[in-house]
Amino acid sequence: MTAFLLFSLGLLFLVVGAEALVRGAVRLASALHISPLVVGLTVVAFGTSSPEMAVSVQSALAGGGGADIAVGNVVGSNIFNVLFILGVSATVAPLRVSQQLVRVDVPIMIGISVMMLVLAWDGTITRWNGLTLVAGVIVYTAFAIRQSRKESQAVQAEYHEAYGADPMRRGRFALNLLLIPGGLAMLVVGSQWLVDGALTVARLLGMSELVVGLTIVAAGTSLPEVATSVVASLKGERDIAVGNVVGSNIFNILAVLGSAAVVAPAGLTVSSSALGFDIPVMIAVAVACLPIFFTGFSISRWEGALFLSYYVAYTVFLILDATGHAALRSYSVVMLCFVIPLTIVTVAVGIIREARSHDGHEIRSTKGRIP
Repeated sequence: MTAFLLFSLGLLFLVVGAEALVRGAVRLASALHISPLVVGLTVVAFGTSSPEMAVSVQSALAGGGGADIAVGNVVGSNIFNVLFILGVSATVAPLRVSQQLVRVDVPIMIGISVMMLVLAWDGTITRWNGLTLVAGVIVYTAFAIRQSRKESQAVQAEYHEAYGADPMRRGRFALNLLLIPGGLAMLVVGSQWLVDGALTVARLLGMSELVVGLTIVAAGTSLPEVATSVVASLKGERDIAVGNVVGSNIFNILAVLGSAAVVAPAGLTVSSSALGFDIPVMIAVAVACLPIFFTGFSISRWEGALFLSYYVAYTVFLILDATGHAALRSYSVVMLCFVIPLTIVTVAVGIIREARSHDGHEIRSTKGRIP
């Protein structure tokens, strides 16, 4: 009972702490006239990933089974972000996807997902690997700053509306400044409680630390992303919901996993099950974004429902596998032979229709210009 209470309190502290950190950081960025694009792709996305950072670093420092929690948290959060968060957000309201995300940020997300698999191929993400990943997030942030100079006035106005007016005018600069260390403190305490509770719960239920990290901890630490993306979807914001998820996934691998590998006593040990199944699933989910995002640069409700169904299917597989259930083999056959091929065909048809629609539009435009 104490373990479940500790886990719940840790989760509460993480959510409240992340909210305080994001609110303070975003309003200070606005006060200091930092670019709206940088705020959206870095401060908001990275801020909502701060629970993952706190939990993974704390787990890495703990050693032992904590390494599986750290790796499982990153991989599980990235899968959860795309399948569950985008699925829920698109089901609430169809999401618009900017061309920059499709052409730049999503390929970056796919690239670093593959890079994670390459670095972990020998079963360990070393401190040097971690330093490489951390350097990568610095490069990405610099890239985002450069891209922000190309923003249109409409996009700047949209971010301004989403994140609020200049806090300097409201006389709340000091309050927003205090929110940042306050939020960080709650994250540190909450992560400690969450990790301790999660490890205890795993032992009580006979589940591996990796499965707990992939499911309970990953979903729990992704709550700030859930809140941010769903609210953005309800408010009809342009692509904040999608940008938050993509930016968070990039930050999770580069900064969260990188930092955890740096502070771990002997680097992060990556289990064979993570290498053979969970990380490839994370890569497949990232790759699946491209064709779905490409169809009209939007995520429709049916595509959101497809994402959600896949997350449910993935979670069911983890539970069956962890418990050694007799239905695991039949379930795997159904997924491999029927569900996945059917999805591929459906998405392919959507891409073909979109391409034909685009070609038809160009033909009509050309005819309209003929004298």
